[in-house]
Amino acid sequence: MTITFHAARTVPKAAKAAVRIVTTDQVGAGVAGVAATQLENAGFEGKAGQTHSWPEDGRVMALVGAGDASDLDTEAVRGAGAAIGRGFGRHTRIGIELPEGDVDGTDARRALAEGVRLGAYTFLTYKSDAKPAKLARVDVAGGSGVRNQAALDLGAAIADGQALARDLVNEPGGTLTAPEFARRAAAVGRKAGLTVKVWDEAAIKKGKLGGLLGVNRGSELPPRLVELTYNPKGKAKGTLALVGKGLVFDAGGLSIKTGQGMMTMKCDMGGGAAVVGAMSVMPHIAPHCRVRAFVPMTDNMLGGDATRPGDVLTIRNGKTIEVLNTDAEGRLILADALSLASESKPDAIVDLATLTGACMVALGPQIAGLMGNDEGWIEQIEAASTSSGERVWHLPLPKDYKKMVESPVADMKNIGGQYGGALTAGLILQEFVAEGIPWAHLDIAGPAWSDADEAEITKGGTGFGVRLLADLAAGFTKP
Repeated sequence: MTITFHAARTVPKAAKAAVRIVTTDQVGAGVAGVAATQLENAGFEGKAGQTHSWPEDGRVMALVGAGDASDLDTEAVRGAGAAIGRGFGRHTRIGIELPEGDVDGTDARRALAEGVRLGAYTFLTYKSDAKPAKLARVDVAGGSGVRNQAALDLGAAIADGQALARDLVNEPGGTLTAPEFARRAAAVGRKAGLTVKVWDEAAIKKGKLGGLLGVNRGSELPPRLVELTYNPKGKAKGTLALVGKGLVFDAGGLSIKTGQGMMTMKCDMGGGAAVVGAMSVMPHIAPHCRVRAFVPMTDNMLGGDATRPGDVLTIRNGKTIEVLNTDAEGRLILADALSLASESKPDAIVDLATLTGACMVALGPQIAGLMGNDEGWIEQIEAASTSSGERVWHLPLPKDYKKMVESPVADMKNIGGQYGGALTAGLILQEFVAEGIPWAHLDIAGPAWSDADEAEITKGGTGFGVRLLADLAAGFTKP
């Protein structure tokens, strides 16, 4: 689905629906020619996500709530945009008036475009009676200047990247196999003008990616690793490396998951999907840094020669891991990818992975865990989290917790004790980042998937991380 956004002075008469975003304060005084008593009788208070519509002069007129004026920010505008996309997608063309209040005009326009596009998102590939949204054009009133149009274009591009990530996550694991994921990621990269390299199984074996090979050992299908590189025009001001977990389906290996635990495991490549989605919009963002992406891909199955608990794997950088739980597989394939990323000598690395249920226990379903080895780099990621509206929380990597992953037969084991699972997973990953490289890990096990629609989030794959990575690359400075 393609939606184009256009900066306009006023809502054009050609718009099939004219929508005005309002706050609760405005509703109390009556708005858009509708008396406060009428709005009260209709149950419309201007709360976030509320809508009220009526026919007038041959088209639909509507109000959409953004909450209290004191809370009005880009996140509120994005949420209102999502309510519009979800509620008015049946119209081919709509016009929108932004809310009155103290919110930056260009930031608000970007957030509005993101919200509308993401709110209108549906995954209908396997619906026999699919009824896709008809919305094709959105006119945003309040000024037709170049900066306003650029902000709308940016929001639309980033939202398209997030929608791409959602599509990948929502594909069944038996359809989006590792070879198919690699093919689609490569196609995305070529379309965006990126440099593309796909490692097949022979190259992975030659490259000694022991973690990826170990997880793949129980599968009937071969693994892949995809590299995507964005090179800026002119001299690059540093290099940023992105690493995404591409576990296309996780049955747990021989440490098999329960039936309930497997139901959403097609989403275990959410980190890889977010990285591919973010890379797809790098040419539009045009950061001044080089951006390199590494996405290892496989499933985690129970074939006759699957990795056994107690097996020892040798990772690309030569370190060894004793595998005591084959369901703790993400850190094994990320270890190889982080080793590769380190060899490219970037100025900073960030990895995204649906890694641990422990992080969901700690932070719930909508906040990612953030860990890392450099405070300046952590601060850049927190700033990108704030500007993008994708929430993170900084967790520690206690050095004394390393004893939890000590192994009597290898350099480390792949699980810690009963507690602190998100932190011990982070400590394992840190072992595969070369000395001196600022690195951060985002555990997105919670926010990569949603069981319900909420604001710009739709049920299923969320594409979490695309907006954050886009903002991180746009503002990147060497830590």
